[in-house]
Amino acid sequence: MDINQYSNQQLQSWEQELGARYRQIQGAGLKLDLTRGKPSTAQVTLADGLDGVLAGDFLLPDGTDTRNYGGLEGIMPARELGGEILGVAPELVLAGDNSSLTLMYHYLLHAYFYGVRGPDSAWRHEENPKFIALVPGYDRHFGICEDLGIQMINVGFTDKGPDMDRVEALVRDDPSIKGMWCVPKYSNPTGHTYSDAVVARIAALGTVAGPHFRIIWDNAYAVHDLDDTPPRLINLMDLARQQGTEDTVVMVASTSKITFAGAGVAFLASSAENLKAFKKHLGVFSIGPDKVNQLRHVRFLQGYQGLRAHMRRHAELVRPKFELVDKHLEEALGGTGMGAWTRPRGGYFVSFDAHPGLAREIIRLAGEAGVKLTPAGATFPYGKDPEDCNIRLAPTYPSLEELDQAMGVFTLCVKLATARQRLGKV
Repeated sequence: MDINQYSNQQLQSWEQELGARYRQIQGAGLKLDLTRGKPSTAQVTLADGLDGVLAGDFLLPDGTDTRNYGGLEGIMPARELGGEILGVAPELVLAGDNSSLTLMYHYLLHAYFYGVRGPDSAWRHEENPKFIALVPGYDRHFGICEDLGIQMINVGFTDKGPDMDRVEALVRDDPSIKGMWCVPKYSNPTGHTYSDAVVARIAALGTVAGPHFRIIWDNAYAVHDLDDTPPRLINLMDLARQQGTEDTVVMVASTSKITFAGAGVAFLASSAENLKAFKKHLGVFSIGPDKVNQLRHVRFLQGYQGLRAHMRRHAELVRPKFELVDKHLEEALGGTGMGAWTRPRGGYFVSFDAHPGLAREIIRLAGEAGVKLTPAGATFPYGKDPEDCNIRLAPTYPSLEELDQAMGVFTLCVKLATARQRLGKV
């Protein structure tokens, strides 16, 4: 029954019943964790073949010894793999170490202090440089801007992706906006895959933005599909090239949730001019990435088709967990008016919106019952969700049994917090 149809007496009775169930769970001593989108042990085990795959052969076909110094851009076979993932020519790809977050941070650091086109273009010369933050979004993106002192402006989503009317108006009217964060496929945490029309409008932003505007296209979940007919993401770089705006595009991805999460390969792709400027900065603090690990990945994955086959094995492990989350939410909360949630077809998260003003309370209740959730506000810049309603659920790491327990506690906490809010107790 929709909670709006409950009488005050019914609410009081129900709140007492929920409270009794909650106290029982508190006494069970649960220790469950849904805080971060990590692959499970079974998922990383799929890549155990990386160990020993080189069998003492460290040479590339051209004779390059991957054990030695050099190769700032990474080895060409790894760049080719990154190009397949991101949809660009390998010459436009840098293959790095395990973290795409590191590459993103260094690119923004380079743009802020040293300039995308030399010192005169450095963002720090702006009195108040800004970035568009799509919300709910990825907390680590926001952390980079906070660290550099770049102000963030929240922009929400439509069902097609970012609210481009709002984005275009902001970029057109404020030249101090230097870029925007995008997770274009299975957005963290909402699960959006941007429509063709939205990507085309993003590609055109460089025609109205300032000359040093950059789109950080974090395609972290490019191949993380849950089924065999995934949504298609149109190629941003191709559209930008048609508009003459390819210099605005900075694309990143990694194998961190494909092979070993802490020992993968990251990729950054951009225009030739952008890479030339960035490599000058990169060469100051790096003699080159771990080329041995890059070669391990190339040999293990056996090209893009091998990567896709590997990801189908991931999907077999991950899909039941997303189905279990949706089953709990639908059975406990469907039709009750107590929340709304996404049903992503890939990626690592489910986004849940409670009644405004309840996210912190739900997370507090869950924590005191032994279920850790991502902190309230984490999906917004500065940790401030203006409606205190969004909760990011990360179902991949726990076992199915643990997830089943955790979701039972979560839905109970949603009900209890909502009932108490209606009774004026929250």
